[in-house]
Amino acid sequence: MRLEGKTAIVTAAAQGIGRATAERFRDEGARVWALDRDAAALETVDGVERIAIDLRDVAAIAALPDRIGAADVLANVAGFVHAGTVLQCEEPDWALSFDLSVHACYRMIRAFLPGMLEKGGGSIINMSSICSSVKAVPGRFAYGASKAAVIGLTKSVAMDYVGQGVRCNAVCPGTIETPSLRERVIAQAAAQGISVDEAHAAFVSRQPMGRLGRAEEIASLFLYLASDEAAFITGAVQVIDGGWVN
Repeated sequence: MRLEGKTAIVTAAAQGIGRATAERFRDEGARVWALDRDAAALETVDGVERIAIDLRDVAAIAALPDRIGAADVLANVAGFVHAGTVLQCEEPDWALSFDLSVHACYRMIRAFLPGMLEKGGGSIINMSSICSSVKAVPGRFAYGASKAAVIGLTKSVAMDYVGQGVRCNAVCPGTIETPSLRERVIAQAAAQGISVDEAHAAFVSRQPMGRLGRAEEIASLFLYLASDEAAFITGAVQVIDGGWVN
């Protein structure tokens, strides 16, 4: 198993890509610490250590290393998708977008990077998106800005610690079938006065492959980047979008 004997941390692990990643890490032999603010949903993730936590809580994040210890893998999956243009993005929307996608990532790295350096290595994988500096998507102003910041953060960490055994990469998915997407589909259907099936079909129609991605497919990329098989990869922006940006 590719992560045998390793300790891995996954944020937003109660559903969607975070859950699929935590379960894949577990199945590959890692001791997985699954973090999410939804304690009830987190209880349904089997075979992992669970911590209910709000990633906006600075003190709670700073206290995590005392409980978990040093980590070999840190997967920062948490984020927030705000729908709207700059004129539709209010201050709380902007703040939440950066709190969950960027600030939580920064704080988690600050908390667990020292332990990786002491161990002589580790892999940090940050969730970005093709909606970032990779590609603009209509009506995703705050989301695209925050995910672009994740790419910049990732490249900086990778450059600063490339000589000390710590790798840092960004994963940029396209549109993935998740509970979060389902909520957006329902909201879009209501806003446009169309059926949920019609709204879902609109998401699918922009995909060159004719389908949306699966959370398990993104988890496979997280696993590869976490493993020693990716030992020569750092500072990379890994696009996994079914050909949308080609």
